[in-house]
Amino acid sequence: MRVPLSWLAELVDISGGTAPLDAAEIAARLNITGTELDHLIAHGVETPDTIVVGRVLSAEQHPDADRLRVCRVDVGVDEPAQIVCGAPNVAADQVVAVALVGTVMPGGMKIKKAKLRGQASHGMICSARELGIGDGHEGILALDEHLPDAREIAPGTPLSDVIPHADDVLEFEITPNRPDCLGMYGIAREVAAATGATLRPAPWTREGALPDERDAENVGDVEAVENAGDPDPAGTAIDGFHVTVDGGIGCRRFTARLFEGVSVAPSPLWLQARLSAAGYRPINNVVDITNYVMHLTGQPLHAFDADRIAGGTLHVRAARDGETFTTLDDQQRTLTAGDIVIDDAEGPTSLAGVMGGQRSEVSASTTRVLLEVASWDGPTIHKTAQRYGLFSEAAGRNAKGLAPEQTAWAQVVATRLMHEVVGAEQTGGTIDVGAWAHDAAETLELREARVERLLGTPVSRARQTELLEALGFGVVDPAPSAAPGQGRLDVAVPAERRADVSREIDLIEEIARLGVVADLEPTLPARRRLTAARLTPRQKSRRRVEDVLVGRGLQEVAGWSFTDAGAAGRLGLAADDPRAAAVRLDNPLSEDQAVLRPTIVISLLDIARHNRTRGLDDVRIFETGTVFRDAPDPTRGDMPFEHLAVAGLVQDDVFAAKGLVEAQFRALRIDDWSVEAVSDVAFLHPGRAARIVVGGTTLGLLGEVHPRVADEWDLPQIAVFLIDLDQLLPKVTEDVDFRPVGQFPDARFDLAVVVADEVTSARVVETVRAAGGTLLEDVRVFDAYRGKGVEDGHVSLALHVRLRAADRTLTDEEIGGTRDTIVAALAEHVNGVLRG
Repeated sequence: MRVPLSWLAELVDISGGTAPLDAAEIAARLNITGTELDHLIAHGVETPDTIVVGRVLSAEQHPDADRLRVCRVDVGVDEPAQIVCGAPNVAADQVVAVALVGTVMPGGMKIKKAKLRGQASHGMICSARELGIGDGHEGILALDEHLPDAREIAPGTPLSDVIPHADDVLEFEITPNRPDCLGMYGIAREVAAATGATLRPAPWTREGALPDERDAENVGDVEAVENAGDPDPAGTAIDGFHVTVDGGIGCRRFTARLFEGVSVAPSPLWLQARLSAAGYRPINNVVDITNYVMHLTGQPLHAFDADRIAGGTLHVRAARDGETFTTLDDQQRTLTAGDIVIDDAEGPTSLAGVMGGQRSEVSASTTRVLLEVASWDGPTIHKTAQRYGLFSEAAGRNAKGLAPEQTAWAQVVATRLMHEVVGAEQTGGTIDVGAWAHDAAETLELREARVERLLGTPVSRARQTELLEALGFGVVDPAPSAAPGQGRLDVAVPAERRADVSREIDLIEEIARLGVVADLEPTLPARRRLTAARLTPRQKSRRRVEDVLVGRGLQEVAGWSFTDAGAAGRLGLAADDPRAAAVRLDNPLSEDQAVLRPTIVISLLDIARHNRTRGLDDVRIFETGTVFRDAPDPTRGDMPFEHLAVAGLVQDDVFAAKGLVEAQFRALRIDDWSVEAVSDVAFLHPGRAARIVVGGTTLGLLGEVHPRVADEWDLPQIAVFLIDLDQLLPKVTEDVDFRPVGQFPDARFDLAVVVADEVTSARVVETVRAAGGTLLEDVRVFDAYRGKGVEDGHVSLALHVRLRAADRTLTDEEIGGTRDTIVAALAEHVNGVLRG
């Protein structure tokens, strides 16, 4: 649920006098009371003060470019600014939005002085999309076409004084039991209750309407909707339109209003800006009103083109198996028994509570609108949305099972906006049918003694009343003279909370989260002896791996466990490759997250691309996480196979990746490991890849990513490593073998040996170890050279050799003899020749 701060400020007074509440403070308060912040987003331009209103004084053709114009723009300073603009609609005498030099645009682009085809440009004339106002980008935003008084605005005025184009947006993670918080006013009520700020009257009441609307007869009030229904359950009609609802199908309430004189057009800028900040794409004034009202009240709406409703009838019924119709997204749907449809004389025209139909959608030619607001059975809508993969904003709310009373709220606010924004007039009354009966609010008893017993602290009846009334509950104290701790309250549950609050304990939970938990002093449990948690050997080993990689300059990242079904294909993996056997989700959030990742390299590539496109040139990252395969796990029954892995990605070559692997094994004190060249891993470069073998078991891969795969992710040359930690960590021992440092000096020398390309460095090292015998203490490769002086198809490996005896100082004859033995072994076993 996205909450633009400027919109929230219209519903609850967060100015706070001398201590106004900012987005971070609001998020902190709501986190404590159970409404968790997911993201805090800076919507729109990052430097809004540098976006100003300007007036185009002239727009001349660029002398060297057909599609550019050189404009002189009054931006409120002494001299007009020269700005080169490529928009086809820029013209003299327009009132426009200008990004001055120094402005940071969405996405991080900074406006600088520039020359375009030889002409200086000091700023940018902005389109709606560039400002975060709507989706228009085919031309610049001409304010005089949208604002009647645009020409009265002085050049240089900050655009934010005219249109709220930049805003802080709080995105909350709403739990399933709180559908009341899926509307702006529900969040505003939570903010008021959590902070003590003043909640303004609900927008669907006359007190909450704009001052000039409160006495208007045609905008109505909730009572007007509630009293408009026909008690006859067979249906009701207005001006030639008739609605019927079959019983027992999950439609609790169906309301509709007819509007005439509709003129479909783009929404005013304030509405486009507000919807964009809330995460919606502006479409046209009618559709935008339905989205705006839904986001405000939490109640979805649907607008029918009244003249495209065949026969003037709507019938809410259960779908029949095999029926087909086309939804708004231009997809033909084959329906299933159990779905709810709204049909007219020609068949289904809407998938109830989920998505409307193409046949009756509002278009540019629409002149009459039938506005439907209905309350549906939540589980039925959820199953339908899940069946067709249609998790729209409307379906997500309807699936929660909204209160029937909310339909009236939405109708009232939508009616006002249809009049104010579209210029339409409501004709007739309100259709109001369905199985719902308007019952009185349920009353629960709240005992003061039980509150104290469960919470462990006394909460006075006055404080309980204050907290509950702030949340919209009606509270009556039937015995105000009762002694403290002995009284009770009678609490009426508001309509939007009935699904969540049905018992006394639910009321106590509300009191606890708002008035007790936040005030608790943090304490430690009383213990006779202090205890501290300890890491297991496995956890210690994992920490060592991560610490080594951080020490080598890599940054730890946390990637998604989900990916799209085509990711394995982009890696080049064949369908029968085990690494391509992805576990498909039954209920994915989106097609981009439809399967569990079968290899951790996918998320590393995604993160590397994300950082590269944002200007980070040298990406060095690693991740420790779980990967999943669509294969049975012998240790977990029928569950899919999964294991813990560590993987790294660096903008470097295969040797860098091998060095990182070596550093990890050294930290874990694992000596029995090697690498073996491979050429059959689709996503790695053949000849620059290897498998990692520990104790004879393959535990991972390393190498350079295949150029074709790197191109898929728009990346330069990169190298990766992947290690199965579930197999590696059990090989780590806690026991450390002590070996005393020799008291006699060592002897060191370097060798440069030329071998064929197909001879691996590991084989060369093994040969040296075998030949060096008991005197060899260590050998390592420290350089590889190809070039002048080395025959094509060969490589010169530089070896550093260290010899030592435990009981004596080595003589020159012993050192020379061992060296000769090593050189002879290299010649015999790998055809190695000393270079130079």
